[in-house]
Amino acid sequence: QVHLVESGGGYVQAGGSLKLSCSASGRTFQEIATGWFRQAPGKERECVGAINGDGIATIYGRAAQRPFTISRDDAKKTVDLQMNGLKPEDTATYYCAVRYSLYASSRAEDYADWGQGTQVTVSS
Repeated sequence: QVHLVESGGGYVQAGGSLKLSCSASGRTFQEIATGWFRQAPGKERECVGAINGDGIATIYGRAAQRPFTISRDDAKKTVDLQMNGLKPEDTATYYCAVRYSLYASSRAEDYADWGQGTQVTVSS
């Protein structure tokens, strides 16, 4: 099992940037996929993006049109989500999660362990 802790959330004005980090502890972090999800009040959880265990990353859904990137550092056991050009509709709680597979997925049900989340608020 992997224990995950998100950090880097906060309050930012529209057009600003935030870098979220997901730190893992526990079993080996290498070669397992990690995803970033978000959930706004009253809305379903959606996948922002995910990165394979081999480092190939994909940004999904509405976030795919945005300047968001995902990267991982297996030595540090971290996966970062860099979000630029933030908009008020990006306001949500952001979660990272791991899937015990080399390959990532955009489906929340494919992920086994989750962090507690970090709040991102973007003002207009």
